[in-house]
Amino acid sequence: MSEITRRAALALPAAALAAPALAQSSQQLVIGTGTTGGVYFPLGGALANYLSRGLPNTSATAEVTAGSTANFQLLGANRAQIVFGQVDAAVDSIRGAGQFRGRQVPTRAIAVLYTNRMQVVTTADRGIRTMADLRGKRVSTGAPQSATELFARRLIAAAGLNIERDFRGVERLSPAESTNAIRDNKIDAYFFVSGVPTSAITDLAATPGTTMVLVDHAEHLGPIVQEHGPVYFAEEIPAGTYPGQTAPNKQLSVANILAMREDAPAALVTGVLNTLWGQREDWARVHAEARNFNLGAQKTAAAGVPWHPAAEAFWRGQGASL
Repeated sequence: MSEITRRAALALPAAALAAPALAQSSQQLVIGTGTTGGVYFPLGGALANYLSRGLPNTSATAEVTAGSTANFQLLGANRAQIVFGQVDAAVDSIRGAGQFRGRQVPTRAIAVLYTNRMQVVTTADRGIRTMADLRGKRVSTGAPQSATELFARRLIAAAGLNIERDFRGVERLSPAESTNAIRDNKIDAYFFVSGVPTSAITDLAATPGTTMVLVDHAEHLGPIVQEHGPVYFAEEIPAGTYPGQTAPNKQLSVANILAMREDAPAALVTGVLNTLWGQREDWARVHAEARNFNLGAQKTAAAGVPWHPAAEAFWRGQGASL
């Protein structure tokens, strides 16, 4: 047994070591992440590496996707076995609502990760300081089937704007594409929900001669919660999170979860969590948001959807109160 294999074996719980499905046959795990400009992608790549090294006879790959909505659709089609996703999209998936209408997904939370923060991004020369200032402007609401698009449309409505009538143009671009579009004067603002800092917004803020602006919108919490439930909450992005950001951004947030299907084998769920939990310090070096993956975050209310029974047992065994 190699040293890497020996260390991985020592890290696994007895249940995972005894599982015939994990020990006797090879398995492929697809991890649904997000766009390359966000946080899901680097964290997913690291997770794939941990699982490929830590689980017996397992090859895990991280796939670039449009984001949360697409990920839960992949989970429903069993084309991804593990997905990153926002709680709002997860709730829609189990209810068969929104873009999941008529296609309920057996989504189950296995871990609560970190907070995803809505960022309404523009530049100082556009004169946009409030959501109302977006009227008559050209905006991007995020990539199709992304959690950004879902959240952006809900925020736009909560701010009293009509997405069909109140904008000069509406694009559906990824964060990296949106940054390029602002630079090229093709749009005036864009929405992106992610952990912070995120590379696409950092790239815009670091552009010579550009002053990046994050638009405050926390005052719209009441209408969005009244319409969609308490999955959203107000937070602040501290000043200095991005180059040249001199004031905190008062914004709305939603939790992120790691999810698998209800019918995922208990031993696999336990093995995934045991491996990731054992690598949490390394994960935090991949992106700072992974520091928020901790016992205190493992709350049923934060997960938004039911726990997979094996995940619930795992976290209780670690001392989480849930």
